[in-house]
Amino acid sequence: MTDTATVSHSFQAEVSELLHLMVHSVYSETDIFLRELISNASDACDKLRYEAIARPELIGDGEPPQIRIIPDKTANTLTIADSGIGMDRQELIDHLGTIARSGTKAFVQKLAEAKDGTGLIGQFGVGFYSAFMVADRITVISRRAGGSEVWTWTSSGNAGFEVAPASEEDAKRVTRGTEIVLHLKDDAKKYLETYEIERIVTAYSDNIQFPIMLVQAEGEPRQINSASALWQRSKSELSAEDYAKAYKSIANAFDEPAMTLHYRAEGRYSYAVLLFAPSTKPFDLFEPARKGKVKLYVRRVFITDDADLIPAYLRFIRGVIDSEDLPLNLSREMLQNNPQLAQIRKAVTTRVISELEQLAEKDAANFDKIWDAFGAVIKEGLYEDFERRDKLLALSRFTTTSGERRSLKQYVEGLKENQTEIYFLVGDSIERLKSNPRLEAAKARGVEVLLLTDPVDAFWTSARLEFDGKPLKSLSQGDINFDPIPVTEKEAEDEAKPAADEANTIALIKASLGDHVTDVKVSTRLTTSASCLVAGSHGPDRELERILSQQARGARTKPILEINLRHPLVVAVAKAAADKAKVDDLSFLLLEQAQILDGELPEDPAAFAARLNRLVLQGVTA
Repeated sequence: MTDTATVSHSFQAEVSELLHLMVHSVYSETDIFLRELISNASDACDKLRYEAIARPELIGDGEPPQIRIIPDKTANTLTIADSGIGMDRQELIDHLGTIARSGTKAFVQKLAEAKDGTGLIGQFGVGFYSAFMVADRITVISRRAGGSEVWTWTSSGNAGFEVAPASEEDAKRVTRGTEIVLHLKDDAKKYLETYEIERIVTAYSDNIQFPIMLVQAEGEPRQINSASALWQRSKSELSAEDYAKAYKSIANAFDEPAMTLHYRAEGRYSYAVLLFAPSTKPFDLFEPARKGKVKLYVRRVFITDDADLIPAYLRFIRGVIDSEDLPLNLSREMLQNNPQLAQIRKAVTTRVISELEQLAEKDAANFDKIWDAFGAVIKEGLYEDFERRDKLLALSRFTTTSGERRSLKQYVEGLKENQTEIYFLVGDSIERLKSNPRLEAAKARGVEVLLLTDPVDAFWTSARLEFDGKPLKSLSQGDINFDPIPVTEKEAEDEAKPAADEANTIALIKASLGDHVTDVKVSTRLTTSASCLVAGSHGPDRELERILSQQARGARTKPILEINLRHPLVVAVAKAAADKAKVDDLSFLLLEQAQILDGELPEDPAAFAARLNRLVLQGVTA
């Protein structure tokens, strides 16, 4: 060895906090640690097999990669070893001392708040640190494939770790790969029992693509997993339990799959597909990168999980695509530009959407699980995927003013007499939308309205879509004409109320508000409220403009103020024509209360409060 010094290092701040949670955890499912370490070992073997395509000498001894589990009751240690790619000194420091991932602080906070964080650990990929749930000290011995130096990493889960050259005995034993030695806590000794190890491997790691060997003091090492490429087997050979185990192993998941898609494509290109839709939302679903996690294999050799095999709006899909035709030495540039991969992406995406359609028809309960968890993601495709927009629109589900969740097919089946448009309203919560005054004319006619509250809704609705020949129309933008739809008895009573003079009232309000609004119009949306704000027919909807202005911190265009001529407050404007101060107060009150009902603050809250006080006092003392 060239360096004999032991060097101490401090953990990254987030790692220290995470380790504190692990060491003092009360999580019920500590089994996670073994599954996570086996998964990491499998990744290391995959990386070796891939790098050996270009550098065969990395597997110079000819021994295929494998994983070994070695319980030692005498030493009270459990060792998980692999003959994979291994790590050099700097890689040990980088990989085991930091979490180089966006959103780490938020994850640690969420983990601290969770009653049982095992699911979060798996979703976020910090599995190595989960070993501190069962071990009070961990030793990692590693030799990089093709390297001559062997290094030892040790930590007790406190503020830091040490890295030093391995002993001669360790260096002689570890010829390639990594050994992780767990010095178990007293309450974790059960993990030295053969039946416990086999139970966990069977449940979580049976489909790991490398042999997992159980090495005991007595007897020969024996393989305890099937190590088969399950996706290459026929569907008739597999049970629902087989698929569930494969999902948990491949996707590193704890939930049950809500949908399983397994088929083989033959023809111009040949490839096997095994994909799953989870039933629960992963922690990193809305990370800015919006990357999918489908793994690309070529003839059973893992290539990458970063090949963008499905579009971003299906990034929740997990699984494997195994090609028989692609070259093994795919570069990143080839991944981006390979026409065969592009064809696979297109075909698999179409098949996934088709499978979701069938699931929605045949198994509504499982489709609802997918929509609850990933509906907001699927709707991104309405904005991004023009080719499949109609299918995605038909697949989408929407909460409506009926209180139920419906498809657009169901909505159209319930259209009122003379109704030719599908109405929607976009906002930040169902409760606020239900009380929005723009719904009043629709409610009075029994017209159902889609209530859209996901941030993406403001974007895809800007595309001016239609379904079954019926255009989608926002109640907060442009002109709305409910006149052809029969009115109700209640609305007929409203028609009997005296109305303010239209031209005079609009002129008074315009003069008071000036450039605070683009225009003032008589509303066809309102029946009981005095006013509301809408966007013009051209340009963004009110909610989209609000989101864009928050992101860019730019100025918004001025809205259109719509007024209800039969509301007493509007009638009062006309009656106060000779009192300019009162007209100003009433006009601004119409604007400001409309802003408040939209979830916004008045432009000048202090002036609003003073104005409201003046009007209230005038009413009290009148």
